[in-house]
Amino acid sequence: MPIGRRAARVGPRPGVDGRTGRYCARVAQADYTITGDLDRFVAHLDHAIEQGSATAMVEAKAERRLGDARMAVRVYERFSMVGGNRLSLSVSALAVGDRIEVVVVTSGGSEGVVMKLNTFGEKAFLAKADEAVRAFRG
Repeated sequence: MPIGRRAARVGPRPGVDGRTGRYCARVAQADYTITGDLDRFVAHLDHAIEQGSATAMVEAKAERRLGDARMAVRVYERFSMVGGNRLSLSVSALAVGDRIEVVVVTSGGSEGVVMKLNTFGEKAFLAKADEAVRAFRG
């Protein structure tokens, strides 16, 4: 099954503050196009993420259907030893037929008041997700 990583933003990426509309947040993000069954992909991802870290767990999940399109959202959380705090990994997967568009975003686990420092935990969590997505075989 082919997998394409359309764009990967492993470094900081500007985001928008919903209250002010200004760019303020920086997150690690990756986008993928894969093929396969959405239910199998989500089960694979749940297993791979939770087995990839002693503290990782699914914190929230949602699934929706609209016509032929299906969407699955997962939010995972784990403890970051480096930052001494928790960080999250959000995965959104939109499937039509056997084509699945996947967006992975990490946040939290950094330090700093004015700007983000120590984003090692976010990047490491993103790397685990990248490994899981690339290992999926439809």
